[in-house]
Amino acid sequence: MSLMIQNFILFQVGWLSCVIGGASSSYHWIGVAVVTAIIAVHLLRSYMISNEIMLILITTLLGTSWDSALMGAGLLAFNNGVVFDAIIPFWMVAMWALFATTLNVSMQWMKNRYLLAAVFGAIGGPVAYYAGHRLGAVEFSQTSTALFVVGAGWAVIMPLLMHLSSRFNGYRETDSSSLEVKTI
Repeated sequence: MSLMIQNFILFQVGWLSCVIGGASSSYHWIGVAVVTAIIAVHLLRSYMISNEIMLILITTLLGTSWDSALMGAGLLAFNNGVVFDAIIPFWMVAMWALFATTLNVSMQWMKNRYLLAAVFGAIGGPVAYYAGHRLGAVEFSQTSTALFVVGAGWAVIMPLLMHLSSRFNGYRETDSSSLEVKTI
């Protein structure tokens, strides 16, 4: 199985673990444990761990700030995992770190395609948040307004993250269809 497919599957497992855990009042920490393991595997496979760590940190800070602003504006609400009133739940912070692991691997096809990344973000962001809503992990004060703002934000965030992923790339691209990685 190719690295891109593995990365995509691991992201889906981590995302689902965080969302299902976030919807639970008893198990909201499980997603963080799963994400921690996925990030460890991701870092062990990279050639430049420091670049991947920097990308994960920047992405997590940016995403946490954005979603915390949406929460502060009353567009998003979370029932579980909020430790500080002004910051999104820890399982959402973990999801931003998890998302960073896809930028140089399964989403590397969007590098230098900033318009495509903006469209992808404008559509994919709201779809993911709405799925989280349907699974009970996030609530919207006004669904259509919240999803519009999420989409607008992701239309800006996604191209920025793709630019940052080029700068902080811990994976070597050998050609446009595959990645060279070390195996663990």
